[in-house]
Amino acid sequence: MNRFAAGLLGSLAAAPLTAQPLPVVRPLGPITKVSGAGVLGSVSMVRSLPSGAVIVNDVTRRQLVLLDANLVKKKTIADTSLATGKSYGSALGGLMAFRGDSSLFIDPSTLGMLVVDADGEVARVLAVPRLADVNSMIGGPFGTPALDPRERIVCRNIVRAKALAMNYAAREKSVLKQQTDDSALVYRINLATRAVDTVAWVKVPVARATMSETRQGGLRVVETTNPLPVVDDWALLPDGRVAIVRGADFHVDWIDLDGRSTSSPKIPHPWERLTDDAKEKLLDSLKADVEQRREALRKAGRDNAGPSARSIIGHTNAAPFIIVRGQLASDVGRAPPPPTQIVSEFVPAKDLPDYRPAFRIGATRADLAGNLWVRTTTPSDAGAVYDVIDGRGRLVDRVKVPFGRVISGFGPGVVYLGVLDEKGARLEKANIR
Repeated sequence: MNRFAAGLLGSLAAAPLTAQPLPVVRPLGPITKVSGAGVLGSVSMVRSLPSGAVIVNDVTRRQLVLLDANLVKKKTIADTSLATGKSYGSALGGLMAFRGDSSLFIDPSTLGMLVVDADGEVARVLAVPRLADVNSMIGGPFGTPALDPRERIVCRNIVRAKALAMNYAAREKSVLKQQTDDSALVYRINLATRAVDTVAWVKVPVARATMSETRQGGLRVVETTNPLPVVDDWALLPDGRVAIVRGADFHVDWIDLDGRSTSSPKIPHPWERLTDDAKEKLLDSLKADVEQRREALRKAGRDNAGPSARSIIGHTNAAPFIIVRGQLASDVGRAPPPPTQIVSEFVPAKDLPDYRPAFRIGATRADLAGNLWVRTTTPSDAGAVYDVIDGRGRLVDRVKVPFGRVISGFGPGVVYLGVLDEKGARLEKANIR
C-alpha cells in the first residue's frame, strides 16, 4: 500500500462520526449570454470589469479581446497584426487584474506587461519584474497568477527536467535519464522592489524520460508518466490569502499576506477506491490516447527535420523536454540519421494510488466572494463537478457545470465558461445560482 493510501485510510479512520456531510450536487445557474461565432479561437482567461464587460485572453489566435456585457465584441486590444502593432507576441501571454479596473497583459516575447484600461486601451507598458519569472506569470496548468493587495504577483514556478537537451557529438552508445522534481514553489514578486517572498511548496506531477541510441544510430526516447498523480493546487483569494489545496487528504492551507500559515479541516469527498482490476482497466483505456500523441510526435519530428538537425518536442504533464540530434561533419552528403523513436509508457498499475485523487493540477480558481472552486475528478457524464469551499475551508456547495465547459473567470454573481466543440470556441456567462 502506498503512502497516499495509508494516509487516506488513517484520515478516514480518524474522522469523527459528526463529519460534515456532502452537499447535494446541483446544476450551475442558467447560461444568460454567449459570444458570437468566430470571435474566439479559445478561452484561456477572462478578466471581468465593473461595467460588466470582459477581457478575454485567446491563446490560440494570440489575441486579447474586449467584449461588452452581452459578450459582443467591442475591439481587439492586442494581436499579431500590424493594426495593433503586433502587441501580442510570438509566445502565449498571460492576463490578470491590476489596479482598479485596469488589467495586466504579460508578453514573454517582449518581456513587457501592457497596462490595459477599462476601455481596452493600452495605457502604458511596464517591464516584467524579473526575467526568470515571466513564463511563470502565464498560468495554465501552473495555476492562475494574480496580483495581491500589496501589489505582489503570486505565481508558481515551472518545474523543468534536470537535463533538457542531448547532443550526440560522438558515435558512442549512451543513455540519459531525466526527471523533474516532485515539488514546485508558489511565491510572490513585489512589483516595486522585485523582492521575492516564498509562499509554499506544492506537490506536482513527475515527468521521467530515458534516452538511448539505437543500433541503427537513431535515438529512442521512453516517456513514463503517472495518469493519476496525487498533486496540490493553489489560488489567490481577493483578501490576499493564498490557498494551498492539498491532494493527499484534501484540505486547505491558508497563507496570509504576512506569511502566517493556518490549516482547515479535511474536505469531505466521495473517495473512489481503485482495485487492482480497476487500475488495469484504466491503463488499458488510455492506449488510444497514447497512440494519438505518439503519432503527433512522429509528425512533429518529420516536420522539423532539416539537413543539420532533427528535433522532437514532447509534452509531459509537468514540463516539456527537447531532444536535439546534431549532424556530424562526416555525415555531410550521406543519408540522414534514422528518425527518433518516441515510446510513451505509464507507470505500472501497482504504482497508481489506491484511491482516485480528488482533483488534478490546475483545477482551482477563486471567485470574487472569496470561495475556492475546485474541479474534481468525480465521474460524471453530464459535466464536471466543482467543489465550492468557503474562506474558512468548509465545503459549502457542489456544482455541476454543463458538459464540455471549464471555468475561465468570475464576475459578481456570475461565472464565465470556456467552450470548445464542433461549433468552435466561445465564451458563455452563467449565473452562479
